[in-house]
Amino acid sequence: MTTLTAAETYLQDFHQRQVGVTSAAFAHLQASSPTGSWASSYEVLTSLIPTLDTPLSVLDLACGDGHLLGLLAARRQPDLQLLGVDMSEAELAAARAALPTSVRLLPGRGQALDLPSASVDYLVSHMALMLMDDIEQVVREMRRVLRPGGQFGAIVGRTFLLGEVNDVFLRVFKPIASDALPPLRFGDRRAGSEAGWRELLDAGFADVTFEDIDVPWTPTPGELWAALLDTYDIDRLDDEARRRLQTAFLNAINGLLREDGKVATGWGLRLVRARAA
Repeated sequence: MTTLTAAETYLQDFHQRQVGVTSAAFAHLQASSPTGSWASSYEVLTSLIPTLDTPLSVLDLACGDGHLLGLLAARRQPDLQLLGVDMSEAELAAARAALPTSVRLLPGRGQALDLPSASVDYLVSHMALMLMDDIEQVVREMRRVLRPGGQFGAIVGRTFLLGEVNDVFLRVFKPIASDALPPLRFGDRRAGSEAGWRELLDAGFADVTFEDIDVPWTPTPGELWAALLDTYDIDRLDDEARRRLQTAFLNAINGLLREDGKVATGWGLRLVRARAA
């Protein structure tokens, strides 16, 4: 039986309580880069999958509630085999309820995929790989299940909030977190930089490329705070620290409000792509 790390145990508990939180945050917001625009950051990844009349298999690693797989299933593309893996049974239950029965959903961790070697044409992942422990083993498993020449594409975090709001948030968050946030490391620091990804993908992948993806958003302060409550570090604060952060943050962003009472911000993401060598 696999022993979960402390971070994995927390993530399982979080996604048991907050099923579908990732798609709720990102599925309704447009994404853009210097080279294009998409209906959402999920559609950045689905756009990598060609529309062909030949058999293709796609694995969504850490598929959550299945939103990305649902976008692909909606194509009704003949011979498109869809697979999803997630370690959260609650998220998988939501995915099973929403997706066609033809989509194969498996419980599991990225470090040990229960799939045959060289069985997948495309492996995609949305906002998950930067959270995974033992990322080197995850990368080895990704390479193992991909066919030679198979394509890998992942959306990972680049910066927390876009614009000046990010600096304001960090300025008020850090002193509160230093007092009230229990230590817990999520993932590997290399998953947060292009240089780190090049190092991780060097052994088994070629043609590694990156693209900065912005997800702009202009929420009210209340809408922004509600979204922040669904982020891991703020979720881990106790009630008193969370109240202090709310008061300090909402006061601090008053000077950034537009005439309509909203604030210009969003999420900063990165698209990582590579080909299985």
